[in-house]
Amino acid sequence: MVQEWLQGLPPFWLGLIRVLLLVLPILILVPGLIWWERRLLSWMQDRIGPNRTGTLNVPRWFPIKSWRGKKLRTFGLLQPIADGVKLFLKEDITPDAVDRKLYFIAPAIALFPAFALGGVLPFGPWLSDNPATAGFYALLTPVANVDIGILYVLAISSLGVYGVVLAGYASNNKYSLLGGLRASAQLISYELAMGVSLACIVMASGSLKMTEMVRSQEGPLWGVVPWIQNWFLFTPYGLISAVVFLICMVAETNRAPFDLPEAENEIIAGYHTEYSSMKFAVFFMGEYAAMFIFGGIFATVFLGGYNLLPVNWLAIGDSVPALSGVMGFMDRLNYALAPLWFLGKCAGGITFYVWLRATLPRLRYDQLMSLGWKSLLPLAVANFIIVAIWIMGTAKWGVAGGWIAWAGASLLAVLLYLQVMSTYKSGFPDMQRRKVVLTDGIPNAPVGAGAD
Repeated sequence: MVQEWLQGLPPFWLGLIRVLLLVLPILILVPGLIWWERRLLSWMQDRIGPNRTGTLNVPRWFPIKSWRGKKLRTFGLLQPIADGVKLFLKEDITPDAVDRKLYFIAPAIALFPAFALGGVLPFGPWLSDNPATAGFYALLTPVANVDIGILYVLAISSLGVYGVVLAGYASNNKYSLLGGLRASAQLISYELAMGVSLACIVMASGSLKMTEMVRSQEGPLWGVVPWIQNWFLFTPYGLISAVVFLICMVAETNRAPFDLPEAENEIIAGYHTEYSSMKFAVFFMGEYAAMFIFGGIFATVFLGGYNLLPVNWLAIGDSVPALSGVMGFMDRLNYALAPLWFLGKCAGGITFYVWLRATLPRLRYDQLMSLGWKSLLPLAVANFIIVAIWIMGTAKWGVAGGWIAWAGASLLAVLLYLQVMSTYKSGFPDMQRRKVVLTDGIPNAPVGAGAD
């Protein structure tokens, strides 16, 4: 009945419902994500964390006698609400010397990419073979099943840096400007590696659409194991792409250990030093929303999207007739609760972000640039070439021939890498070696001369 009602709606209202189903859950989940990060960080770092706000004193007239006069702990669940009230009521200060137009536009630009990216994520089956639920989900997700899904993701994700750069520039503050410049250099360093890593998956799946990437992962593992889904994370080339993309998406969202644009101990808070009240809160919301959405992108591209487990339930039921009933039930459950599984994977991405923040120290800026240009980009390019060789080998010699071609290309890549590193470590005799000799601070004294 709901499906028929949705099918009868004009395109405008159906599109509006899709947008609301995307935007409202993200806005509602952001306070919960903040609470989860604070609680998880406190547990990992042996701290207390928020645990007071929301504690309830049970009144004496409460029907359950054993609860009367006791305190019900909510583990600080209302702390994000208290923080929101504080930000609403806090004085909104705008410095006199700022570029007012850009100063006010920057927070909105920082929040926009997260919602725009979420519009192409399929959180449920899209024209699936399951007739019971596919039609219903196809009316609701994704908001836009664009043909250039991955290119759209790369284009919109790169817009997030504009909010940071404009905030740093418009604040007319040297620390803020340094934060904006760091963000732009960081984007350039990691965007290329991210694009090449996703290009490997595009070649492997044969489509730029996010929905088709999910469907391609529902096939047999490596093309030969029918009972297990071919999640790209379980393939050798997909694992390399996943590692590169995972590092790049952390840098893309300016999270630790790549949070140099807002390094408090270096540039006070970077690009949002001059922001207060709700303008600061919008930056905060944009950061957590982007983390949640990038977790969804990773799940869509590498973790089978809305599928709970990498299992082909119907294939197992066909192979073992005694289990056909159970496997059919699991298949229906997998599709019926698809949005729930997808949200769980997004929550796993948030947990990974928090784990990194609690574990790794902030990189120096030269380390950040070196990792992007000298490690991630060459690795992604080598993986891209190897995937192309694997595809050509599969087309010419079949599945086994493709994997043999992949193994040979990987071996050649490793040997080439070892040769380059050996040459680098042995040094270059034609280049002059230099060293820095520190003086004793005595004016006009010869180098190495000591004090009398």
